[in-house]
Amino acid sequence: MPTSAARVAPAPSIAYRDVLSDDGTRLTAWTNDAEGLIDGPTVLLCNGLGTGPWWWPAFLRPDCGVRIVSWNHRGTGGSDRPEDPAHCGIEAFVEDALSVMDHFGIDQAPVIGWSMGVNTMFELAFRHPERVTGLFAVAGVPGDTFATMLAPFKLPRLVARSLTVNVARALKVAGRVITPVSTRLPVGPRGIAVLSHSGFMFPVIDPEGAVNAVREFLVTPIEWYMHLAIATSEHGRVSLSRISVPTAFVAGRWDVLAGARDMASAAARTKESTYVELEGSHFIQLERPDTVNALLLEFLDRL
Repeated sequence: MPTSAARVAPAPSIAYRDVLSDDGTRLTAWTNDAEGLIDGPTVLLCNGLGTGPWWWPAFLRPDCGVRIVSWNHRGTGGSDRPEDPAHCGIEAFVEDALSVMDHFGIDQAPVIGWSMGVNTMFELAFRHPERVTGLFAVAGVPGDTFATMLAPFKLPRLVARSLTVNVARALKVAGRVITPVSTRLPVGPRGIAVLSHSGFMFPVIDPEGAVNAVREFLVTPIEWYMHLAIATSEHGRVSLSRISVPTAFVAGRWDVLAGARDMASAAARTKESTYVELEGSHFIQLERPDTVNALLLEFLDRL
């Protein structure tokens, strides 16, 4: 029986390249400008953990107005696992971001972050401010992400963090049993319809694209994904007083993986920042791609 890896349709207009990070880990990097025809600025995307191009339907259109450069995280989407499995946290992802920028000849650029990618981009701006000209955060916070999860349930931060980290640890242990099932799940439009009415995700504009996004995600073994998640859970809050570039936050009101309230608080404590809250979930760029893309273009015009 074929795994979901065999059933993921190639994303249109995407070109892939091999990039070596500083520690020798081979990464699968990608750009949405395979033909070199996109008329717009180059932006680095720090994507959600274990996700790829299909999670950004607006960027798959040639008229999106933005040339995206990104990469797949270590051990996901064709990227190799590092020789040292411990080298997988946000700090390692910052090294990967710099390696990708250098490979594409990008001295400095605006950066988009989604989910755990928001942690990465803020850490990148904190450590290497000369490489970053602006930060556009989608459904993510600048550190201590696990404490903001389950926000609609209004749990205390310590409770939310303890609960979500322990769930990740349990899934890592159970991963070898779960992965043979998860990689063969029959994901299709009906499954997306159920998921998009669950409250975890809201209805999406392109169900077929969402099918490919979920299939792409499920290729990663559960135990490795949870290994990455636990490593990123150790990333604390970035000192926002050290962030000097313009920032923008786009939150989903019913996001259970990155609290909108915490995003609003971060925006209030960041210089030259804007905050927009949309009706949606953690997957707001799937649910309202045109709105998110329009907000990004407005932000880039401001830069």
